[in-house]
Amino acid sequence: MPGPARVYRNFAASTRGVAAIEFAVIMPVLLLMFLASFDAGRAITIYMKVRSTTFTVGAITNQYTTIQSSDMQAIVGASSAVLAPYSSAPAVVTISQIKVSSGNQATVSWSYSLNGAARAQGSSVTLPGSLVTSTLCGSYPCYLILSEVSYQYTPSFGYFLTGPIKLSDSLYVTPRSSACILYPPEGVNSPSNC
Repeated sequence: MPGPARVYRNFAASTRGVAAIEFAVIMPVLLLMFLASFDAGRAITIYMKVRSTTFTVGAITNQYTTIQSSDMQAIVGASSAVLAPYSSAPAVVTISQIKVSSGNQATVSWSYSLNGAARAQGSSVTLPGSLVTSTLCGSYPCYLILSEVSYQYTPSFGYFLTGPIKLSDSLYVTPRSSACILYPPEGVNSPSNC
């Protein structure tokens, strides 16, 4: 029977099972990276759909001269077709007309929102610094359509690490068919002023 010192030397020199131990140490990290790549891939796909929805809603809206409530519901309803196959329930779609006066003073002319709160009429809007309204507006006041979409994405596997992630995009477009777009709010027979 070998002595205790020899058993300890054999145990310390043994390399059997090293690969299994290394795999057991690395496996949780590999699994976490795999699941994170799945969630990140879905988040990127949904973000691209959010951007497409922002463009689509803005492009449809800017073709009108007057929008009725039924038209507005159809316009924001298009968001579910663009977001498919993902659910449109976590999406907030807001369309606003922004009145820009000289000196880049921007206020909300009208606003409509699906699954969220519309911007208050007359509230101030800060235009992005990269948006040069002097090139868009031949004369003041001029009008811009602001399309905003946000989506509350809930990761399947990484929820306990990050929680829900808000994906959002906004886009300014100019009306195509007229200087401004008339929109009558609910219960008002005459269109809002431009």
